[in-house]
Amino acid sequence: MRPIYFIHCHIFYHFQLLLLQNLRQTLDDLTRNGYSVSIVEEVQGPTQARSRKGRFISGHAHPGNPYVFGLVGVDHDLDFPEPMPVVGISHSARGYLIVSVLETMKTYSSEDGLTEEALVAKLRTCRYHHLFLNTSLRHNSSGTCRWGEYGEGGLLWGECNARHFEWFEGDPVTELLIKVRELYGLDDGVVFRNVTVLSENRPCPLHLGTATQIGVIPTEGIPCLLKVLLPSSCAGLPVLYIRDLLLNPPAYEIASTIQATCKLMSNVTCSIPEFTCVSSAKLVKLLELREANHIEFCRIKNVLDEILHMYRSSELCEILKSLMDPTWVATGLKVDFETLVNECEWAYGRIHEMISVDDEIDRKLSSCSVIPSEFFEDMECLWKGRVKRVHIEEEFAEVGRAAQALSLAVTEDFLPIISRIKATTAPLGGPKGEILYAREHEAVWFKGKRFAPSIWAGTPGEEQIKQLKPAIDSKGRKVGEEWFTTIKVEDALMRYHDASDRAKAKVLELLRGLSAELQSKINILVFAAMLLVIAKALFAHVSEGRRRKWVFPTLCRFNKLKDAKSLDGANRMKLIGLSPYWLEAAEGSAVQNTVDMQSLVLLTGPNGGGKSSLLRSICASALLGICGFMMPAESAVIPHFDSIMLHMKSYDSPADGKSSFQMEMSEIRSLITGASSRSLVLVDEICRGTETAKGTCIAGSIVETLDKIGCLGIVSTHLHGIFDLPLDTKNAEYKAMATEYVDGQTKPTWRLIDGICRESLAFETAKREGIPETIIQRAEDLYFSAYAEEVSPERVEERKKVSYSGGILNSSHEAHIPPRGTTAGALDHNTNSGKVEVIERKDVESAITIICQRKLIELYKQKSTSELLAVQCVTIGAREQPPPSTIGASCVYVMLRPDKRLYVGVTDDLEGRVRAHRSKEGMHNASFLYFIVQGKSIACQLETLLINQLPNKGFKLTNVADGKHRNFGTTNLSLESMPVH
Repeated sequence: MRPIYFIHCHIFYHFQLLLLQNLRQTLDDLTRNGYSVSIVEEVQGPTQARSRKGRFISGHAHPGNPYVFGLVGVDHDLDFPEPMPVVGISHSARGYLIVSVLETMKTYSSEDGLTEEALVAKLRTCRYHHLFLNTSLRHNSSGTCRWGEYGEGGLLWGECNARHFEWFEGDPVTELLIKVRELYGLDDGVVFRNVTVLSENRPCPLHLGTATQIGVIPTEGIPCLLKVLLPSSCAGLPVLYIRDLLLNPPAYEIASTIQATCKLMSNVTCSIPEFTCVSSAKLVKLLELREANHIEFCRIKNVLDEILHMYRSSELCEILKSLMDPTWVATGLKVDFETLVNECEWAYGRIHEMISVDDEIDRKLSSCSVIPSEFFEDMECLWKGRVKRVHIEEEFAEVGRAAQALSLAVTEDFLPIISRIKATTAPLGGPKGEILYAREHEAVWFKGKRFAPSIWAGTPGEEQIKQLKPAIDSKGRKVGEEWFTTIKVEDALMRYHDASDRAKAKVLELLRGLSAELQSKINILVFAAMLLVIAKALFAHVSEGRRRKWVFPTLCRFNKLKDAKSLDGANRMKLIGLSPYWLEAAEGSAVQNTVDMQSLVLLTGPNGGGKSSLLRSICASALLGICGFMMPAESAVIPHFDSIMLHMKSYDSPADGKSSFQMEMSEIRSLITGASSRSLVLVDEICRGTETAKGTCIAGSIVETLDKIGCLGIVSTHLHGIFDLPLDTKNAEYKAMATEYVDGQTKPTWRLIDGICRESLAFETAKREGIPETIIQRAEDLYFSAYAEEVSPERVEERKKVSYSGGILNSSHEAHIPPRGTTAGALDHNTNSGKVEVIERKDVESAITIICQRKLIELYKQKSTSELLAVQCVTIGAREQPPPSTIGASCVYVMLRPDKRLYVGVTDDLEGRVRAHRSKEGMHNASFLYFIVQGKSIACQLETLLINQLPNKGFKLTNVADGKHRNFGTTNLSLESMPVH
């Protein structure tokens, strides 16, 4: 008996819904709005109505874990959000511990020794399902605040107090796993895999303030670092990987591997795969529940195909090997390279053997001239084209025979009546009839309007008319006065439906069986899927970095000797030509600075002089460096810091009852306690929120403390009295943001220089922001009267001169930046058509080489150069895209269209042009040939030459008219005898 479904929502409401017409849509709507839903099946047996009903939980769905029951039988994909973990937080002598459990993946991870700020940063970026707090948090959690049953305060308290949470006791990992099993109704035998990758040398996670001030966590008004690391076309899983890596910087070995991989990617000359991104959580759940449909299997097949494609390419194989360790860190799975390749080959072969991909034989529908084609489409598209016909040949044949029987029955019983009606010249309003598809009833019936079979006796078709009977629905009710059928048609229709149901059941059985087979390889599939996500993220980053003219820094280990000054700069950070990451330095829109930091730096400068921008730029560049990424400078040497901490302006927290100065001191305390001699500490406008004299002294003491720690860093300040204090510092240096005197006014240059700047430009800044002139004038009078002793006549005169010289404002050189490209769409290759395409591609490549080489030889003779350029064509397959090395390079390309015609073009943005071509209807599977030339002028000449000469070689072009735009390349001379270099 068909089960009855109930839905129990147990967060805010508790109600039951019976037999929803669209169960999946309802569940999706509920989970999308934050509800957690249990699906309860009710089975009614042959007992009395008042007997107790048998009910059981058949599944559950919650945000991040949608309902997938029945997905195997549908012909569309499921929007599967990223899974939401259950999070537990504890506190010990080492610091804070966070445990994250993913029920969907059956995995957990734990991270200990976190600061309060780092923990809150993780909570801000983690959309968790349930939050549990260990009772250890009820005790003193830090040196300044207490979280007890009656005490409040602290950053973590403010974060958790606004959310729903539950307390728990005992060992955090053990007890949290018990909570998860209870929460989801899991058996005790369900095993959760520990995916924690421990590393003693891994830097500390970013503090909340650091992450928000450089836009790793998107914050209003702050330039977003994530948006400049990747092209705008890159979204989804690759962005999440980059964000998580920035929030949790890797160990030195992994960072070095990532950087080496990016360098390899930057120099690749062959085309690269599209890198199909599949959610690991979706993969695990669908295979575990055996609900993966043919669409998902095609996507998995693409993942495996792209892994094997990289393995078989000499250039990409090295990249594949180098991605193994970063994937291990991301998944917690340690997989051997040979094992990965072998298992991917097996899984790919198994899917390829079973799943049908655009094969007309596998999806050929039944047809009949007298039966509407929509009937067979609706009935057979539910199972045809999912698995290869060879696996369901018997069922396929039986459906064909049943379709023929149905066609015969309809022809014999209905067609004579139709013919009789058409032959009768009835007056207006006379009898009419036709054979129609009743979609709601999944039937083919005769529909007669104003038709009474009894009056047709004695006419041709009389026998068929007598056989007609009213059509009935599945409940035995008469459908209407105009619908008729016959016993023969109904029997044939029933036979056809039975055959189709058996075929569909067989297809679902095969798909579920394939899910069961692949479930044994689930770790390999998860590893492969994550590897492609990382590959796509890094390729996208390299492409954007090349477009922005960023560089790879030299990443160094810190010298183990605390006071050692190594010659290789291991304890030193040097950034040459540093630009703000949010500006286009290559366009000359940013002032570049050189930062050579060997100790603590005390930075001064006027308002609007660029102190905050400099600190933010240094922080972002250092973070990018220790993650293995490219960064905005001309060259750089970056030590692998154990922590990077940036403190900028603080605001008050009314919920905690703390002023802005209290919040600043709380953050500074965390910064000092977390800093070591291998840390980077950046503090902007220290002690700005309190009385000047005491704030100056506190700032001076903090500077002394950081100097004793021996960390690298910058402390910026407007408290100029700090230079009058007897500071006990050994290594601190003084730097300033320069100003210049232009047209009677002092203006900032935004350049870093040596020395101290005591000019604030406060009056000029206030005037520039619209403060009335009268207020500014009065403020100047008060200033000179109150500080007459400090402001001597000489200093008043000095204010009119240049305080500091700093060079020009903008860079004088201009750099060309090519337009940004986007990735192309993914479709599977067709094996049969691929062989034809290879032959055509070789012919086209040969013709291109012969034609263009002749022109290059002419140019070679004209320029009398010793360097002879050669045409080297590179192929871009249907599911491939150009490598990052084509960015900004002049390329001549030829598109091999599916209609056997060619399109010749030239571009400096090959990736974008390929995407644009493939976005047009019917062109999504087009392949390309391209070669790089020196300069746009030569590229244009070769483009026109190819347009005019390829037709002479027997090729058809779609843009022949473009060859008339220039007066070269129109010769009709044969090129057969020209040598190929």
